[in-house]
Amino acid sequence: MPRVTNVTSQMEHALREDIVRHCRLLHQRGYLAANDGNVSARLDANRLLVTPSGVHKGFLEPGDLIIVDMKGNKLSGERTPTGELALHLRALAQRPDCNAVVHSHPPLAIAMSLTKKKLDGILPEVTLSLGRLQVVPYKRPLTDDLARAVAEALEQSDAIIMERHGTVAIGKDVAQAYGQTERIEHACQVLWSAYSLAAPRPVDESEQRALLRMYEASRLGRR
Repeated sequence: MPRVTNVTSQMEHALREDIVRHCRLLHQRGYLAANDGNVSARLDANRLLVTPSGVHKGFLEPGDLIIVDMKGNKLSGERTPTGELALHLRALAQRPDCNAVVHSHPPLAIAMSLTKKKLDGILPEVTLSLGRLQVVPYKRPLTDDLARAVAEALEQSDAIIMERHGTVAIGKDVAQAYGQTERIEHACQVLWSAYSLAAPRPVDESEQRALLRMYEASRLGRR
């Protein structure tokens, strides 16, 4: 029994280090500022490791993280869980194939959400990797309305943009969810450039349907 406990402890320590590493990377890449954004990952079927509220992600430490159950009840940790906890819980309930959620504020993704321009169905690799490139209409931050809207959108995508707010990406682990964040910001950079030249041409509808079928068949990058 002590051996099992030791293995569990090692797994939790590794996951804490992984979350902190990716939070610092999000900050370094300019995907969030100060205490913005939040990250979570399943410890097991009943427990979630989440970032705390009010802590600068560039200076986050493994001991700052909080453990909650899947109803949002705090189980351990000295700090208060992120105020967007409902978003993480609903996203993971909607997508039981996922183990991690990354919410950040990539500048170009937010900027594109303000333009109301078409984003979906233009870049084939984005469709294959993320599914539909969706902008969830504005809902007030920190509300269950926002959490529900995001969870519903994630049924068709592995990463979405929240209008005027930021992005939410999911994955089998923190690294994959972070990678989907990079993909959606890069897509917005390409689309921003394209729209500065002319209105980009979408792929035809039959091709988009085929791409979505391929995405659905290879959910979460199992290509």
